[in-house]
Amino acid sequence: MTPATRSLRARKVLGGGAVLCAALVLAFMTIGASGSWSFILSFRGDKLITIALVAWAVPLSTILFHTLSNNQILTPSIMGFDALFVLVQTLAVFLLGSTVVARIDPVLVFGAELALMTLFSLALYRLLYVRLSQSLELLLLVGIICGVLFRSIAGLLQRLIDPGEFLVLQDRIFASFSSATPSEQACAAVLIVGSSLWAWVRLPAIDAMMLGRDRAIAVGVNHRQLSVELFLIVTFQVAAATALVGPITFFGLLVVHLVYRLLPGASHRVTIPLSVMLGFLLLISAQVVLERILGFVGTVGMIVEFLGGIVFVLLLIGSRR
Repeated sequence: MTPATRSLRARKVLGGGAVLCAALVLAFMTIGASGSWSFILSFRGDKLITIALVAWAVPLSTILFHTLSNNQILTPSIMGFDALFVLVQTLAVFLLGSTVVARIDPVLVFGAELALMTLFSLALYRLLYVRLSQSLELLLLVGIICGVLFRSIAGLLQRLIDPGEFLVLQDRIFASFSSATPSEQACAAVLIVGSSLWAWVRLPAIDAMMLGRDRAIAVGVNHRQLSVELFLIVTFQVAAATALVGPITFFGLLVVHLVYRLLPGASHRVTIPLSVMLGFLLLISAQVVLERILGFVGTVGMIVEFLGGIVFVLLLIGSRR
């Protein structure tokens, strides 16, 4: 695909996507509305803000992680971030009880989760890029092992807690766009916007990383320093989105690979905005279907995980050919 063709297609997709976004937002805010409009707009508007933040953070972090790892199958979630979130929530309920956890300031909970994920990501960075950077199989193995370890510990603790406590815990560990508080949204927005601006300033160097480590160094990129920066940016994005709504493992992979198919070889300046827009379309569509058609039977995470899991399996099969 020539640059001119790619640019034309990008403009068409962005234009059509913007129209669809406006239509879906209007449908989401108005379909089935009855009663006080001030309450309806406030209640649904909070969900819309949460959806927008997640649709912004997850695809962006996935694209940057692909550039960092030089592999388009890996995602931050596969490397154990979501499992760590579940473990933190389980430990909190197990040690403190759901009543105490419910009284803790959400900002403090958000900060604790962010700190743990940051420390975990830095430890993982040293292992991945100092020792295992040349092996896809070993990278996946490390992520799977970390995820299995965290989930196993969380599963054991979940079997030991009171059934009533477990019901409360389930509400905290499954992805939901209706449970975020304004203070959590504000904290997440600060992290997501701040780290996004950091990434946007570094886009020329990030684009150079797509050439590979040796070529990026040859054109003057400090590869090691930029890798640390990208890993921190990805951590902040994933931690903010996960702490806000819960784990959505394959959402970023699903959206980003759709963009890769639409615009192969496009720069980050094109793929990032398009991925964010398509992510918003997917989440708002799933939320409308869940609320207006399925009658809240299930969660948005279930729909997204089902589609994303299929995409991940297909990518793994394709990589072996």
